[in-house]
Amino acid sequence: MSFIRWGLLSTANINRRLIPAIRMSQRGELVAVASRDEQKAEAYAREWEIPTAFGSYESMLTSGSIDAVYISLPNHLHAEWSIRAMTAGVHVLCEKPFALAVDEVDRMITASVQNKRVLAEAFMYRHHPQTRLAGEWVQSGKLGEICIVRGVFNFTIQEHHHIRLVPEYGGGCLWDIGVYPLSFAQFIIGGQPTWVSGSQWLGETGVDETFAGLLHYSESRLAMIGSSFRAPFYTSAEIIGTEGRLSFNRPFVVLDETRKMVFHPRDGEPSEIPVPEKELYLGQIEDMHAAILDGAPNYLSLDETRNHIRTVEALYRSAQSEQIVHLD
Repeated sequence: MSFIRWGLLSTANINRRLIPAIRMSQRGELVAVASRDEQKAEAYAREWEIPTAFGSYESMLTSGSIDAVYISLPNHLHAEWSIRAMTAGVHVLCEKPFALAVDEVDRMITASVQNKRVLAEAFMYRHHPQTRLAGEWVQSGKLGEICIVRGVFNFTIQEHHHIRLVPEYGGGCLWDIGVYPLSFAQFIIGGQPTWVSGSQWLGETGVDETFAGLLHYSESRLAMIGSSFRAPFYTSAEIIGTEGRLSFNRPFVVLDETRKMVFHPRDGEPSEIPVPEKELYLGQIEDMHAAILDGAPNYLSLDETRNHIRTVEALYRSAQSEQIVHLD
């Protein structure tokens, strides 16, 4: 095998980000799309010039025409269809959040091992040069000892029947966009927190439309995250250390000419750190190709992914009980 044949499981809007990335990659080809509605699949295939359309998810997975699948279904279906895909012999790139419970993650990992299929969470920003560079700065000690990581991601949802507001589908701003600053904190600090405290505002449908979390790590390191469906679009992140801080004005979004990474030293003036721009979704496609074709480990490990889900579960328990929840 010298290249990967990709299929899209669903016709979700997020696909429009991944399709160009697959086509830009050197070892990938988009060959199929599946929908529960055959006519919808065929219309989508014509629109995006995809060779083959399938009228069911299962028919595409068992067709033998794809090697890997991108799963962009609603949150509550991620685990089920990831497992079905791997059981059918197909590698899986699953959109975040990876699953809605740790036991689902464990079943997905078991399916990956048993079927010898690559499985990865689709956190595109983790593969961007800016995020990798931030990690290198932290590891090299340029910021001294890390004290606080802060991150926020907001955007407004005005539709009352939006899929992100449906409880049964795994709706809520923490699952949808709050996982970005959460995963950033876990990447920068390393591993999961020792305890968390969460607070939420619930909308009419019963899901969190605003969420704030405090994550306490060992060695007095803290992270503060926030997300909301009620505020205008805004995203930022900051890493604060004993020798200075790094600030990011566009840490989690697509190609953006205004993206900046700025170093604020303990002494002296701030300076912008040059970061090469890159198509945000291309990195995760190239990462999958390296894992499948070369046997390389995925950059975002399944241990990290499991920690994401475990921490989100703990934050929700904390918000519901109005108490600190320990993870150790």
